[in-house]
Amino acid sequence: MDERRYTLGELVIYFLKLGTWGFGGPVALVGYMHRDLVDDKQWLTEEEYREGLALAQLAPGPLAAQLGIYIGFVHYGLLGATLAGLAFVLPSFIMVVLLGVLYRMYSGLAWMREVFYGVGAAVIGIISISAYKLTIKSVGKINLGSIKTNWLLWLFYLIAVVSTVITQQEQIFLFIACGLLYMIVKAPPAWLKKPATMPLFLLTGIGFWTFSKDTLIRIGLFFLKAGTFVFGSGLAIVPFLHSGVVNDYHWLNESQFVDAVAVAMITPGPVVITVGFIGYLVAGFPGAAVAALATFLPCFLFTVVLAPHFKKIAKNKSVKAFVDGITAAVIGALVGSVIIIAMRSIIDISTFLIAIGAILLLIYTKKIQEPYLILIAALLGIIIKTI
Repeated sequence: MDERRYTLGELVIYFLKLGTWGFGGPVALVGYMHRDLVDDKQWLTEEEYREGLALAQLAPGPLAAQLGIYIGFVHYGLLGATLAGLAFVLPSFIMVVLLGVLYRMYSGLAWMREVFYGVGAAVIGIISISAYKLTIKSVGKINLGSIKTNWLLWLFYLIAVVSTVITQQEQIFLFIACGLLYMIVKAPPAWLKKPATMPLFLLTGIGFWTFSKDTLIRIGLFFLKAGTFVFGSGLAIVPFLHSGVVNDYHWLNESQFVDAVAVAMITPGPVVITVGFIGYLVAGFPGAAVAALATFLPCFLFTVVLAPHFKKIAKNKSVKAFVDGITAAVIGALVGSVIIIAMRSIIDISTFLIAIGAILLLIYTKKIQEPYLILIAALLGIIIKTI
């Protein structure tokens, strides 16, 4: 490794700042890291950054957090990965817990309902655009040539969309099956050609302190599973969360879930930190802490385990094909989840127009950031409801 150009303390301070002021979602956050750490500060080489980005895309876990953990690991090993990851996530975790406290205290008040009336509709527009961008990035552009070339990925994608809309549940085994099938078709590993070697798969008042032990255990297991099967953007976790939190466990209702996604949009740092807000509503601060820890633990473990051997792993075509297959299905599930949430959240012409307006602004006004869009929607909600 190259000579260290920075101290561990400087790296931790950088990620604390990024976690506090880094708006714009995962793509923007990884862009900030390249601009700051490669171009401006020159703490990392281009090759080190690209290896980290490739690992973040290959392994499960929220993209920006995964890259931050890897950057901490590059020159400072396990300690660097741990401190960089904590520094990146902690500011937004504190913010969503504070928002959870306010939400618990004031959600029954008219002004809070009016705010989230507009915000919920805007969130539908935002995640619709994100789902579209993830589709063209991970599956292919929506044209005849792309469909012919990547027809199997498109098939996985459509199956996941339909399956999610019909069952309203996450289909983890469907994702794994898509990954395995795509791997077998595109890049069958050596052990398939030589069955003598059998592989081993490892699939692995304000309510601040209101919780039960059983609920914490269920929260931990659920969010651990969700964190293990999230690839790429933090928004890919939405179908997992929606299915479990709303449909299976009934921890939140539909409007509360949309509000939780909105909270992730208006706070800096990784979008996945919405799990802290959800955990708080379910079981107070212990629930928030357990949900956040369980969600980020898999990406941390994958990074520190894979990083030393990543150059070899990244060149394995079978591994790449497996991840491509899973990613197509996960993005399809995200689109299906957006459809479900939209059907329940777009309740009248006003919410429909706010959602469409958010989509058009994101398409035609490239520089507008999600927090500003959420603020505009909140003001519109208050105005519409008070007229």
